[in-house]
Amino acid sequence: MIARRKSAQGWRAWHDEKEPLRLGVSSCLLGELVRFDGGHTRDRFVSDVLDPWVEWVSVCPEVEVGMGTPRPTIRIEDNGAGERLVSPKTGEDFTDRMNGYAAGKLDELDALGLDGYIFKKSSPSCGMERITVYKNGMRAHRRGVGLFAAQLMERWPNLPVEEEGRLNDPGLRENFIERVLCRNRWRVAVKRGLTRRRLIEFHTAHKLLIRAHNETGYRRLGALVGSSGTLPDSELFAKYEEGFQACLRTKPTIKKHTNVLQHAMGYLKNVLDTYEKHELLTAIEDYRKGLVPLIVPLTLLGFNVNRHSVDYLLGQLYFDPHPKELMLRNHS
Repeated sequence: MIARRKSAQGWRAWHDEKEPLRLGVSSCLLGELVRFDGGHTRDRFVSDVLDPWVEWVSVCPEVEVGMGTPRPTIRIEDNGAGERLVSPKTGEDFTDRMNGYAAGKLDELDALGLDGYIFKKSSPSCGMERITVYKNGMRAHRRGVGLFAAQLMERWPNLPVEEEGRLNDPGLRENFIERVLCRNRWRVAVKRGLTRRRLIEFHTAHKLLIRAHNETGYRRLGALVGSSGTLPDSELFAKYEEGFQACLRTKPTIKKHTNVLQHAMGYLKNVLDTYEKHELLTAIEDYRKGLVPLIVPLTLLGFNVNRHSVDYLLGQLYFDPHPKELMLRNHS
């Protein structure tokens, strides 16, 4: 009965309204006037599409560190003494101030419990990758990371993070949101008091979802859960969380989804008639060829799972891992 109820509601059945999806975000992406020129870089996906589903924690390190608005531009320089955050116009060095701020701010965010973070791309404080680093006034390379973003990612390596620019890619967008919801479910499970029995329930519900990301990682997690009696609870749960998020960081592919769809169909082989099998196989093959999006075979498969009450599949979050209103699987 529990499995069927969770199938009917999908991700909602695992969602606790008292523990909303809580995302940190660069303030300018919400439309706040905190940019160096006094403007903003409001992102529609962040401020409009995601907004109804999340609780935002708005952060602007440059304003909060006291740089003011408007303010001279800053950049990362490395003139032989390590990377420094400086204003080329005034020569002021903000490195120590930013690092000190970041340490305190991360303590504050830790108390809130985040499920993910969206950074402003190209920012010397918040950019998560490919930040330009200067040497002797010239561009040296684009392998830098914003100072605040670097500290956050080092402290929370399992936290789902993205930049707004990368979220324009449908695959990266779906992967990020999927990881955020998985992180929220794990955070709630830990807060409620994680036990070995609940870990098994959690892993079982996520099996197909994990396999769509990383088959090898899925087998490792299965072995970890299966040998749980040999590890102390704290070590077991920590290893599972690390492995779980590591699997989810691997972006699913058409091939991986096709394998999962075919695997799920195997549970229906004794209940579908010849016509129904043909229709489902055709939908899966059309998806494999790129003729239809993932939502097409998933919808048909999900219909048959519910129609024939296949207990194992009824409890799989793979069929409904995130709000359908986001239409994340309509483009993959």
